Amino acid sequence: MLVKEWAAREGLHPQTVWKWCREGTMPVPVEHTPTGMWLIHDPKYETRSCATPDGSRTVCYARVSSSDQKTDLQRQADRLKAFALAMGVEHPEVVMEVGSGMNDKRRKLNRLLADPGVGTIIVEHRDRLARMNAGLVESALKAQGRRVIVVDDEELDDDLVRDMTEVLTSFCARLYGRRSARHRAEKALEAMRDDLV
Repeated sequence: MLVKEWAAREGLHPQTVWKWCREGTMPVPVEHTPTGMWLIHDPKYETRSCATPDGSRTVCYARVSSSDQKTDLQRQADRLKAFALAMGVEHPEVVMEVGSGMNDKRRKLNRLLADPGVGTIIVEHRDRLARMNAGLVESALKAQGRRVIVVDDEELDDDLVRDMTEVLTSFCARLYGRRSARHRAEKALEAMRDDLV
């Protein structure tokens, strides 16, 4: 559970809780992640009622579109792990991947989908699983007695724009060559935005 959430439940100020975490005086177990985030493991709030059926595993799947977002990838993974712990998963696995949501050849995601031992996949946004046809993936998993949990079901516009840029760049590269592809894709997106306004 995140510091702010635990502080609100306990009626404490978040700054006080962060101070206790840094000083090592917290009354409950805490975890300091590589990105600097503090996760609080309070047995009072981490109920075990949402365990996956038949001993299947719960996996947190974090994805970003490009390698320049690796710091966001770690923060996303930390948030997913905190969510899984708060819903009662004892030892959630975390899988992180860099790749476009339009790409269906993501090795780590394909491995998760093919593994019948994975009963629950937790993603932060539906588009982290797949940009298109995420509903079909969910339906296929549901037919196998598995599920996808989406933490925040709102669409992210900037990731959609980034994926659209990647698609346009790919098409422009085929038509005009690699050198001017990025520039032409950006001009096409700008023209499309101007038409919408």
